Amino acid sequence: MTRPLTGTRIIEFAAMGPGPFAGMMLADMGAEIIRIDRAGAVTTTRDTNPQLRGRRSIMLDLKSERGQDIAFRLIESADALIEGHRPGVMERLGLGPDACLARNPSLVYGRMTGWGQEGPLAQAAGHDLNYLAITGVLHAIGRKGQKPTPPLNLIGDYGGGGPYLAFGMVAAMFAAKTSGQGQVVDAAIIDGVASMATTLHWMTQSGMWNETRGDNSFDSGDPFFDCYETSDGKYVSIATIEPKFYAELRVRMGLSGPEWDQRNRETWPRQRALLEEIFLGKTRAQWCDLLEGSDCCFAPVLTPEEARQHPHNVARGMFVEGGGLIHPARAPRLSGMGHCDVSPPPVAGADSADILRELGLDPKEMMR
Repeated sequence: MTRPLTGTRIIEFAAMGPGPFAGMMLADMGAEIIRIDRAGAVTTTRDTNPQLRGRRSIMLDLKSERGQDIAFRLIESADALIEGHRPGVMERLGLGPDACLARNPSLVYGRMTGWGQEGPLAQAAGHDLNYLAITGVLHAIGRKGQKPTPPLNLIGDYGGGGPYLAFGMVAAMFAAKTSGQGQVVDAAIIDGVASMATTLHWMTQSGMWNETRGDNSFDSGDPFFDCYETSDGKYVSIATIEPKFYAELRVRMGLSGPEWDQRNRETWPRQRALLEEIFLGKTRAQWCDLLEGSDCCFAPVLTPEEARQHPHNVARGMFVEGGGLIHPARAPRLSGMGHCDVSPPPVAGADSADILRELGLDPKEMMR
């Protein structure tokens, strides 16, 4: 079946993290991604990351006149471009938005950064944790009486970063189809994370969120929205916020008595202590037999290897094989696409000759 972005060409300048993840999302939806790898680059373990799937790769020296000429030819043939460098790097290479839009006025120029293209911190180094810290999100993550807890790099890089760049580029490409005018997509991780935290900022201003960590329904304050250890040293999660789901959990676990008043915050410490003791009374598998698949808002805490083998995930085809690697399948699912195979990440520069021929250039001449 035809994928929705089939016929769209995107040039991706090699980078790390959220930019390539946006490229993966666009490639999964059918976009042709040509990745420009730096001259002399070699494929490493990092380059075999499944998020680099669905590309072809050409190797160019962007500091040379020949490399720049080829890059511009590719840009002229493209609908969009992705770059993930610190602000000003592409301009110094002569490949900034002004130069590229002059060659291709309908080009969508996607820029992925942490701090954004302007502002006092724009030129500072940073990583996911810093972007969560400055947006107010990191302050809310952690247990009561403890310091903020780094939540991997999923919220920033792969939540507020790559997906927001992909969404912005699709929106800008849609606009360019009707107006003929390209534009710059300034995808800053801090902007995306702040957007994701819309409800958090609303709740803090509305008095519905206590800024003391670990004292709210979603931050481990509520004993019925947390993880518990089982007798075999594994963990399970429960998230029974709504009264009807809480009632189901009480019935299945035999929780009776006035101490189980869910809305009485004064009883939360006692409830937590009791739940810790109760969950330690069975193995994770036994709790799954009792609670999984019910309206108790329950799931076992799985390792990545276990997740790939869980019956629900297997039934949905959430993980697929490609080039000897196990990949998470494309998301979201479109009814008109059907199942799509995935291709392994390219070896840096593996497609240089073919891409040059498509541009009408002699690979032997251009690659000397």
